[in-house]
Amino acid sequence: MKIIVPMAGRGSRLRPHTLTVPKPLIPIAGKPIVHRLVEDIAKVINQPLEEVAFIIHPDFGAKVEEDLIAIAEKLGAKGTIYYQKEALGTGHAIMCAKDSLSGPAVIAYADTLFRADFTLDANADSVIWVKQVDQPEAFGVINLNENNHIVELVEKPKEFVSDLAVIGIYYFKDIAVLKNELQSVLDNNIIHGGEYQINDGIKQMMEKGMVFVPGQVDEWMDCGNKNVTVETNGRMLKFIHDDAEETMISQNVRLENSEIIPPCYIADDVYIINSIIGPNVSIGKATHVTNSKIKNSLIQTHSHISNAKLDNAMIGNHVNYNGEFTSVSLGDYSTLD
Repeated sequence: MKIIVPMAGRGSRLRPHTLTVPKPLIPIAGKPIVHRLVEDIAKVINQPLEEVAFIIHPDFGAKVEEDLIAIAEKLGAKGTIYYQKEALGTGHAIMCAKDSLSGPAVIAYADTLFRADFTLDANADSVIWVKQVDQPEAFGVINLNENNHIVELVEKPKEFVSDLAVIGIYYFKDIAVLKNELQSVLDNNIIHGGEYQINDGIKQMMEKGMVFVPGQVDEWMDCGNKNVTVETNGRMLKFIHDDAEETMISQNVRLENSEIIPPCYIADDVYIINSIIGPNVSIGKATHVTNSKIKNSLIQTHSHISNAKLDNAMIGNHVNYNGEFTSVSLGDYSTLD
């Protein structure tokens, strides 16, 4: 099994945080989004993992590439880096990794986290994971026939088609078939919204009689903007706390006259003085918190937080914050007194 991860976009809706760090590398409960995504898929596919291919922008840098390769190798797989130099769509991004497009594979976009049943239908050529949503007009949705096969993909339907939204995770029994159809999309310059889309390759597969079935997810957690990223951080902390699957609070945390209300993630060398932290708070390495109350917030590394009452806040690396604002969003190397 292979995992293909298109992640070349910076994430404009998550600025200012993505001005210095690509969105898939923003930490959720102490680990980058893409790290959690790949680990979660590897955990549930119940097949040996051969390769993880990451499609990134060339300007992400050598350190990012090294970290991504390390994620794959930690899972016993080969890590491969491909580049998408222009934002030409999901179909184009996948084809940037065409040398890895063979055999069974999962495609997963690196801006979402999930809890799902990954039981694969042996009679299906592909599985597309979906989640029931309240506002299907805001999503791409599927249409099913009487055999529970996917027969149509509709992007942001103006009239009701279904309430099953595509979450951006796909399985292909042989991804080389998708590769061939996407090559046809590129060769024939089939463009929607100014981009080459994975859906056009999938639709051509459907027209040739290939069987697509829906996969259901229990939880779908978005990381598209600041508010939903903070919410996702809290939900992930609860899952980890309930499952007791990871160490949440480092033994190297220094507490003085302070309280931690779980679930929280507190990294190494964090110093907390006269403060109440939690619930649903992540604090990165070497951050100092003084005279503060913090809940439902995500704070990264090497920051200094003083005299704060934070709720629904997202604070980057190397930030100095001393203020009365509650729901703040501060990017790396910011100072607000």
